Amino acid sequence: MTDITTHKASRQRLLIALSITSVFMVLQFIAAHAANSMAVLADAGHLFVHNSSLIVALIASSIAIKLASSYHLGYHKAELGGGLINGLLYLAIASTIILSGSNKLFSEHDGIEHQVEPFLMTAISAVGFLFHAAAAVILYRGRKDSINVYAVFLHSFFDLLSTVVTFAAGITIYLTGWNHIDLISSILISLFVLVTGIKVIIKCVKGIWFSPDILPDVSHIEARLTTLEHISSVHNVTVVKQGNRLVAGAHLVLKQTCTQEQHDTLCRLAAERCLLENFGIGHSVLQIEAHRCQH
Repeated sequence: MTDITTHKASRQRLLIALSITSVFMVLQFIAAHAANSMAVLADAGHLFVHNSSLIVALIASSIAIKLASSYHLGYHKAELGGGLINGLLYLAIASTIILSGSNKLFSEHDGIEHQVEPFLMTAISAVGFLFHAAAAVILYRGRKDSINVYAVFLHSFFDLLSTVVTFAAGITIYLTGWNHIDLISSILISLFVLVTGIKVIIKCVKGIWFSPDILPDVSHIEARLTTLEHISSVHNVTVVKQGNRLVAGAHLVLKQTCTQEQHDTLCRLAAERCLLENFGIGHSVLQIEAHRCQH
């Protein structure tokens, strides 16, 4: 059935990761300005979009929890939508950084020199490695539970790689004085982001538009079960597909007379027959609840 607890845990992981990366983002923008480093600025801009995508993921996760209580797998569509927006953000920031880095690289050939402070560039990259490592570890543990956590984990992983690239670039500039490395590394970082965005978009598009499974509408199931002789009301209806079979879950409230006469078995059999004949659901998990009365 719908695991709302899992999605709440995913949202908590996203919140912790957002807190970690937001603190470092501010530090990185300051350091990028002080070091005049395009690579560090690329990291900072990338991280800004990363945090934006985290917010999108959190919104999608919140919608997921709300939808999961009444619309079975509706939460999955909400999460895929959030993941798709994340992928588009990846593409946007990657294209911007590649264009900006390329323009500066060509400007160097026109006599416009690009000066960098390699020590500060290296130091902020080392600090960034620790921040991104902490966020990646938190997200890694929940990557299999949510498409959004998976998407953000991939982003954090590439953030981690980008700090390594920037660190190596800073060391190289310090030893050789070749400032072109700063621009080249910013383009390499963007290529990593580009690949990530494309992968996430493909996965989300397939999930949203090419899903072969069409599940019965839970509102129709609830309405049909409510018409049965023994049932007063129905709530918490869910439907999932496990392998090749449909599985339904529901809480069934008996009518007052059935509660007094203890018709639990008859109620369950009638509900199971209804699910099979009307919706093709041969497996179910039904919780029988007594009607509230003084008896």
